[in-house]
Amino acid sequence: MRIYPAIDLYDGKAVRLTRGDYAQMTVYSDDPLAVAHGFRGAGAEFLHVVDLQGARDGTTANIETIRRLIGDSGLAVEVGGGVRTREVAERYIEAGALRVILGTAAITQDGFVAELVREFGDKIAVGVDIRDGHVAIKGWTEVSARDAMDFCRELEGVGVRTIICTDISKDGVLGGTNLALYRDMAAALGLDIIASGGVSTIADVAALAKLGLHGAILGKALYTGGIDLAEAIREVNNDN
Repeated sequence: MRIYPAIDLYDGKAVRLTRGDYAQMTVYSDDPLAVAHGFRGAGAEFLHVVDLQGARDGTTANIETIRRLIGDSGLAVEVGGGVRTREVAERYIEAGALRVILGTAAITQDGFVAELVREFGDKIAVGVDIRDGHVAIKGWTEVSARDAMDFCRELEGVGVRTIICTDISKDGVLGGTNLALYRDMAAALGLDIIASGGVSTIADVAALAKLGLHGAILGKALYTGGIDLAEAIREVNNDN
């Protein structure tokens, strides 16, 4: 299983939200690139980056910061947040992103996912953010009527290879991850699943690895010291 330490961006800073609430934002660093270099120093090979302003508003407010992270961190960077046009996706891919994560547009724009998968293949992933069994959109500020599992099956059908699945109720509260959700998804889907939300301890990391998931995103627990990144990476490497 791959470990993806996370950097969420707002106004060019590394921040974290609690349960996706923009009113509950903590700024952890004014220098996201320094944070990324710290992750690399701990042994990370990958980085998960979200433009929170983009996720909420559909803008590319942090695009220059993201370009620096892709170009200068030494990590393979997946990028999400506000990727609602082909042009934005192409910009990140041309900048060297490992993959681009579609969110709101995957729900609201019919045919958009299939179009980008045809053009960019496995460079396109989809973020499936779940609240009460349904897919949330617009930076988690709205909940759609789409059943999350049905949506994932549709993504699989149009050729998506990777999904980033977040249980919003678990995100940013350090209360443990939703193992039952990921177990059910792994059993039902032939997708590469990256788990996100509530991964709070090394025990969570070990449990996710045992499910055979593709990856896990580590967020707030890294910033609060709940998880040592180097230890988490050793844990999954020893499990392989």
